[in-house]
Amino acid sequence: MSDENEIPEWVATELAELDGGDADDFEQSAPAPIVAVVGRPNVGKSTLVNRILGRRAAVVQDVPGVTRDRVKYDANWSGRRFTLMDTGGWEPDASGLQAAVALQAEHAMNIADVILFVVDGSVGATTTDEAAVRLLRKAKVPVLLVANKVDDERGEVDALTLWNLGLGEPYPVSALHGRGSGDLLDVVLDTLPDAPRESYAAYGGPRRVALVGRPNVGKSSLLNKLAKETRSVVDNVAGTTVDPVDSVVEVGGEQWHFVDTAGLRKRVKNAEGAEYYASLRTASAIEQAEVCVILLDASEPINEQDQRIITSVVESGRALVLAFNKWDLVDEERRLRLDKEVERELVRIPWAQRVNISASTGRAVDKLAPAMRTALESWDTRVPTAKLNAWLSEIVSAHPHPVRSGKQARILFATQASSRPPRFIIFTTGFLEPQYLRFIERRMREDFGFTGSPIRISVKERQRRQR
Repeated sequence: MSDENEIPEWVATELAELDGGDADDFEQSAPAPIVAVVGRPNVGKSTLVNRILGRRAAVVQDVPGVTRDRVKYDANWSGRRFTLMDTGGWEPDASGLQAAVALQAEHAMNIADVILFVVDGSVGATTTDEAAVRLLRKAKVPVLLVANKVDDERGEVDALTLWNLGLGEPYPVSALHGRGSGDLLDVVLDTLPDAPRESYAAYGGPRRVALVGRPNVGKSSLLNKLAKETRSVVDNVAGTTVDPVDSVVEVGGEQWHFVDTAGLRKRVKNAEGAEYYASLRTASAIEQAEVCVILLDASEPINEQDQRIITSVVESGRALVLAFNKWDLVDEERRLRLDKEVERELVRIPWAQRVNISASTGRAVDKLAPAMRTALESWDTRVPTAKLNAWLSEIVSAHPHPVRSGKQARILFATQASSRPPRFIIFTTGFLEPQYLRFIERRMREDFGFTGSPIRISVKERQRRQR
């Protein structure tokens, strides 16, 4: 007998009246060609990305170097879908952090199907632009020269001098005001191939994983260790990652879609400038993920920032795994204190799995894949209605709801409304005490599992029908 047939008619009617619906749809779309936006710092690459997307997706601030990693966005123009890749500013002979940023831009050039080389049209070609052109001439894909910050016809005349770069016709645009952006996109569509050339784009629907945590806990280092290459810029300066960074990585014999996010320092409403928009991007990455790996610094006490991040993940309904990083820096005394901190500070999520890792040495990072699989299996779980009600009847018979004011609420029926995360609705004749609901959740976890996944239990009081 199907679950639908096991639900009484009056329950189906009540369900139809309830707000909310099924969990978000995480189906992966077919791979799309990649358009990489490259250029030296502060020529307006992220502004152009936002103009093409039609929304403020890339972090923009009036200082150079805000974008540091390569960041991908889904874009659409005239019904044609493609992937837009924003990159950090490219500079020759860069050192330190800027060298790592330049390396990310060069990698974007290698995997793109079309490259948009952005130049400041109000300044003209610089020596840095000319050095980039020498690199771009080696690219095996079309390169379109974009003269940005061209706000009027006089600017268009000045942009003609960019023919000297040897990349062909310059396309004048004003990313800030939108001037010429439509004409540029028409040319992009004419240049795009039917399918992406990068082989890894063909992976079929890897599960989405968000790496979240406060700044400098090792999120980017962990992604690079799992990928066995530099996918995300790492520096000792906290807050190096600003935009979420997407990477498809094989871990434990399975493909995973990892998203390295910006470290959260403050509440979104208290953040300013680039940090504010980076916080919004991180919150969006959590919402789009299926499982979140929350990184905590094992060498430091669990603080308010860690608690706030855990709360945001739990409230979003994502599956989660707690990864205590920098375990190589933890001595025996700290381990004993940490165990007590976990018991005291994380008492509300005893169902979350804990993995002690070291992103720098690679210690136990292979244990993340089994933990994520377990969390996702719980997140996807559906309990048959007949089994759920038989189990609930036994629980209520052994431990009935307490009598309040001479009345005792009766549980009439229960059903699982959705998964991802599992959401249950209990129909009753009256109010259920919060302590009793916590008791039901605890027993539900003991008997059905749900390791690594939050669950939602709602109570619906059935109103007496008028005769």
